[in-house]
Amino acid sequence: MSRITEGTMPFQDGHTWYRITEPDRPTPGALPLVVLHGGPGMAHDYLRNLAAIADETGRTVVHHDQFGCGRSSHRPDAPASTWTPQLFVDEYDALVAHLDLGDHHVLGQSWGGMLGAEIAVRQPEHLRSLAICNSPASMQLWVDGAAELRAQLPADVQDALTRHETAGSVEDPEYLAATRVFYERHVCRVVPMPSDFVDSEAQMESEPTVYHTMNGPNEFHVIGTMRDWTIVDRLDAVAVPTLVVAGEHDEATPATWQPFVERIADVQQHVFPGASHCSHLEQPEAFRRVVATFLAAHDDTAD
Repeated sequence: MSRITEGTMPFQDGHTWYRITEPDRPTPGALPLVVLHGGPGMAHDYLRNLAAIADETGRTVVHHDQFGCGRSSHRPDAPASTWTPQLFVDEYDALVAHLDLGDHHVLGQSWGGMLGAEIAVRQPEHLRSLAICNSPASMQLWVDGAAELRAQLPADVQDALTRHETAGSVEDPEYLAATRVFYERHVCRVVPMPSDFVDSEAQMESEPTVYHTMNGPNEFHVIGTMRDWTIVDRLDAVAVPTLVVAGEHDEATPATWQPFVERIADVQQHVFPGASHCSHLEQPEAFRRVVATFLAAHDDTAD
């Protein structure tokens, strides 16, 4: 069985919580994997099952709750300008140094994949590969994709979404029920939602500062500070092998992640048939198998 260690490191004016899963039988040369969760502000819980990669591949897996959510320090009164991609890049840098990880891989899911791309374009010394999972290369592409998917929803669901967004009543039960229809089609097609996802969602809803500030009230009504974010014109700077994955029914539609495939020099892609945004929860074994194969191909640290 793997060995689990939890701890915190100082960050900003508070702390960042992390969880390390070490394999019982390490594979020689298998580099650690740092997992970046989504949201922003959804905490790591919904990605907990990726800890199984430790025993399945003999490599250490590191999760953390990003600053402002989960078990890390919360700052509900911080100005909106606090919550920037650079803050979380700095946090990643601090975590890698604090844990003395050395050469390692990064996997980011949803916002975590966007963050992973932000990290990779800065070409950190010890980054050996990047897995971008269910992520857009710009928020405009994300919004456009969401609009296409919304147009396929039943007419009464579309009407409820539009009426309440126009009125600003996005907490209304009718609106929340309509968002659930979208979520069950394009976010996680496992019904009822897996407990790991429910745990992440619950902690975000109990203190939604980061998610609401950077994103907005939900996955497809994006009115936060990230509204104009894009990394498309910087992707040529990604210098490590990159895996891009998505689900067939993903809210990250093919157009949203195509720039990663087109502009990153060393890239491969994989689409999981029948899956959506949480491919790792819908098809966990297949997801981990695809990721493990990619990581093993890039464990060699030789120049």
